[in-house]
Amino acid sequence: MPTYVYAVVLPDGSRGEHFEVIQRISEPALQEHPETGEPVVRVIQPVAFRTSTQSGTAALGGSGGGRPAVDRLTSDKGFTKYERTGDNTWTRTAGKEGPKQIHRPAEA
Repeated sequence: MPTYVYAVVLPDGSRGEHFEVIQRISEPALQEHPETGEPVVRVIQPVAFRTSTQSGTAALGGSGGGRPAVDRLTSDKGFTKYERTGDNTWTRTAGKEGPKQIHRPAEA
């Protein structure tokens, strides 16, 4: 079940104390603090994605190994990936389309 962050709504409309609640996705958002009864709002949080180097590549169809599996899947899906290799220079690390290296002249 996901963990949601809520903030107490203060009398002036600003947000006060933050707290976390584990709830089912199907449950409605809380309207008041479970202990104090104060009004609350759900705080939108950024989504955290696990990368293949954190969790292995089983979710990506591989058996571990991290970056090479991701690069292979990038190529298999028809995408090209570039990584910065120097000042204003990017080198293709996955995929077959596009130049091997991209260099952008420094701005004067």
